[in-house]
Amino acid sequence: MFSHIYYGVSDFERAYAFYSKLMTCLTIKERFYDQDKPWAGWNSPSPNGRPLFVIGKPFNGKVHDQGNGQMIAFNAKDRATVTAAYNLAIRNGATCEGQPGLRSEYHESYFGAYFRDLDGNKVCVVCHEIE
Repeated sequence: MFSHIYYGVSDFERAYAFYSKLMTCLTIKERFYDQDKPWAGWNSPSPNGRPLFVIGKPFNGKVHDQGNGQMIAFNAKDRATVTAAYNLAIRNGATCEGQPGLRSEYHESYFGAYFRDLDGNKVCVVCHEIE
């Protein structure tokens, strides 16, 4: 469905350090890093390398501004990974938007956690599997 998702950041190196740790926890591999642009991208294994998650300075050169009502959700292989990713994010400066737990209002096995990254972008880590 998606080719890529791009999150603007205000401090590329700070955001890169944050997302590198988070992606490692989620076993999502780095695809590229270019400090000169600056931007970096990660993707799960797929034949065409998509979808791709990218962070970088806003293309128009203006100041980053997070969107209200916008969020990206990363799949986790299990509930323990959701919790580990959430805890790692909080330890590295993220702010809580919802601790790990079941959210049956979505479906019976939806286990998610929510936080805002260092630039205020909303992020979810979720496992849909029954455990």
